[in-house]
Amino acid sequence: MMSILTVPVPDSLKTGPRILNISRSATQSYILCIGNNAFLHEVAGRCEERILVAQHHQAARSILREQLMLDRKPVFVICNLSAGMDPRTYLTLVRSFNETRDTPFFVYTETLDAKKKQELRSVGGIDQVFTAGFSADVFFSKVKATKKIKELAKSSRQKEVRSFNLGGMLNYCLKRTLDISIAATGLLVASPLLLAIAAFIKLESRGPVFYISKRAGQGYKIFKFYKFRTMVAGADKQVSQMSHLNQYEANSTGPVFFKVSNDPRVTRFGAFLRNTSLDEIPQLLNVILGDMSLVGNRPLPLYEAASLTTDSYAGRFLAPAGLTGLWQIKKRGSKEMSVDERIRLDIEYAEKHSVMFDMWILANTPTALLQKDNV
Repeated sequence: MMSILTVPVPDSLKTGPRILNISRSATQSYILCIGNNAFLHEVAGRCEERILVAQHHQAARSILREQLMLDRKPVFVICNLSAGMDPRTYLTLVRSFNETRDTPFFVYTETLDAKKKQELRSVGGIDQVFTAGFSADVFFSKVKATKKIKELAKSSRQKEVRSFNLGGMLNYCLKRTLDISIAATGLLVASPLLLAIAAFIKLESRGPVFYISKRAGQGYKIFKFYKFRTMVAGADKQVSQMSHLNQYEANSTGPVFFKVSNDPRVTRFGAFLRNTSLDEIPQLLNVILGDMSLVGNRPLPLYEAASLTTDSYAGRFLAPAGLTGLWQIKKRGSKEMSVDERIRLDIEYAEKHSVMFDMWILANTPTALLQKDNV
């Protein structure tokens, strides 16, 4: 383990030396810290990389240029918002180098209110936000998952082989045309219903109307996923406390899925939205944007996608992400479904998917919309 020198940053460093190396480790890998290193006090002793701290834009650029010349890329970059650093400026800097376009970019802030959260969302490209008081276990878990997803997405892009045969092109064009036309029409027709649902959500509980999270879709592509909020605000923070209620088998060495039957975090109106699948309507926007298709495998939260990295599981990411799919029409709402069974159905769709197969799934989707169990 590396040792961290808890050295205060003197004023002279802001006008004198541009780079502060606070690690005694001889390892070639490093973490780029923008602003002071207060957040590292939570994880000191478990981090093996060197820590290079930049107090301003010029120092950060110098570090990246110097290290990239030595063929060294940062493991991740973390920007200390509480030190007055602008994340947008530094994210642009990191992404300006070809070698660091896929480097995870994190933000640390002492406090995170609704206004600041919205500001960070508007930046785009921030992978994780950490606040004061987080545990080292949470930190390393999120860092590991983010790094894995980034690596898989990059690998998928590099290995992607596009089929230019006439049949493949016609199939893609027809599928995309159907996606856009049906999704756009659906949003237009459902607009009065969407407004009514939004009003009911705001009346029942505090919090935003929409639930927005990062998901991994086809080829591990990461995108913002939209749906109506059906849980109490802050429900994501309660996942670790409810792991014993997970309907999937808990297996730390295998793939991870999380689903709770009769989830206590779900609001009363949220339960109605889930059971009727009305909470999924905003995903029509994802379809129009090209992140998803009407039919495909469900896009997964990053921590779930990060656990499906072996050859036997990764095949499910060859198919488009979708609103509905083979798993939904065969096993939606089933308490008896295992992780392997769900993945098998995803892989089956990935191997068979075509416009005709999609039409068959769409035709069978209405009967699967009204699920019996609140999951």
